[in-house]
Amino acid sequence: MGNCMKYKDYYGTIEYSDEDQCFHGKVLGINGLVTFEGESVQELRASFQEMVDEYLKDCESKHIAPDKRYKGSFNIRIAPELHREASLRAANEGISLNALVEKAISLYASTSFHK
Repeated sequence: MGNCMKYKDYYGTIEYSDEDQCFHGKVLGINGLVTFEGESVQELRASFQEMVDEYLKDCESKHIAPDKRYKGSFNIRIAPELHREASLRAANEGISLNALVEKAISLYASTSFHK
């Protein structure tokens, strides 16, 4: 995954602030906002791991589920031409548009996310 790091099944974004001359990021897929920073990649990674560990301890002590819950539905906005092409493709395959979109996202996520 580009511009991210992983620790204990949690991903953190990686950004650089030229103004502050430091790296910073946030933990993804959690219930809340957890940020971290460092002046080097090593400091950033150590800060990320420390913040994940602190977040998990805090969730445990408060009996809160740490992971964000996903309901399995969302709205997307696409170009009308793409909507038409996807609808025609779904009809040609004998599946719903929803099934086609799920199939496309599954294929994309499984081949590009964990690289």
